[in-house]
Amino acid sequence: MSSKIKVNIGKLTLKTPVVCASGTFGFGSELKGLADFSSIGAVVTKTITLAPRAGNPPPRIYEAGHGVINAVGLENPGLDGFLKEKLPLVKKLKTTAIISIGGFTDEEYEALAEALNKEDIAAIEANFSCPNLKEKRPIAQDEGHIFALTKKLRALTKKPLWIKLTPEVSDISLTAQAAAAGGADAITLVNTYFAMAINIETQRPFLGNVTGGYSGPAIKPMAVYKVWRAARAVNIPVIGGGGIETAFDAIEFLLAGAKAVSVGTQNMIEPNCAQAITKGIEDYLKRKKIDSVETLSGKLNITQR
Repeated sequence: MSSKIKVNIGKLTLKTPVVCASGTFGFGSELKGLADFSSIGAVVTKTITLAPRAGNPPPRIYEAGHGVINAVGLENPGLDGFLKEKLPLVKKLKTTAIISIGGFTDEEYEALAEALNKEDIAAIEANFSCPNLKEKRPIAQDEGHIFALTKKLRALTKKPLWIKLTPEVSDISLTAQAAAAGGADAITLVNTYFAMAINIETQRPFLGNVTGGYSGPAIKPMAVYKVWRAARAVNIPVIGGGGIETAFDAIEFLLAGAKAVSVGTQNMIEPNCAQAITKGIEDYLKRKKIDSVETLSGKLNITQR
């Protein structure tokens, strides 16, 4: 992979700017033989919680227009199961692995961060934004909570700390600034948008959880806008995504200010999509005579025509 395609996310160097989003790539090992890991800058694992979770009742996924609504509900083996069964496989991945954590109390997030700080992992992504849990609204909708919990996690781990935010706020600049002020090394956005679908024959929701998170190409223009706003508001890297299918989509996010791009739903359609996206970015840099993908970040030209 060309050195032009490397990106620095704080102290962490990724060989490409293409990150496979949490929840869309399993724990990485499931995709061996299907994906070219040399073209992937990082894999963010499925979110793990302190205790095992069976997830939400089925149906969990509904194919909507130009995207999908999911309500998986953070199904995972829990911290102990992850450490025993999944982490040994994660360590064998031929790319950087970021461990996603989620909780229902601050104390659960803290316990996860403290435990993972002892492990040989590249970074932690704290998922403050899951849209399909009935327990409470996402932390990522509360600026004060984002700041306070990020600060607590920062004190517990020396690992690079990414904070995953929701687009479902009135001003993404404020929530991004709260994460940065709390000590985050980077922020990830957008997650899915709140959504639901109704079967008009049965007059019931299609999803067992009633509501879920909408992702796919339909959300891309809104996601690009949120990334642009956030990148202008903070001095830490933004990993931007939402509806990315091609290199052209990824380049939009980079121009808007993202340092790296997060590919989600497309992984479930084409597990090796990162290969074509990475190559497309490289071709674009060559065609535009741009020395590095890092200089492409934020290069949006908004002068009057």
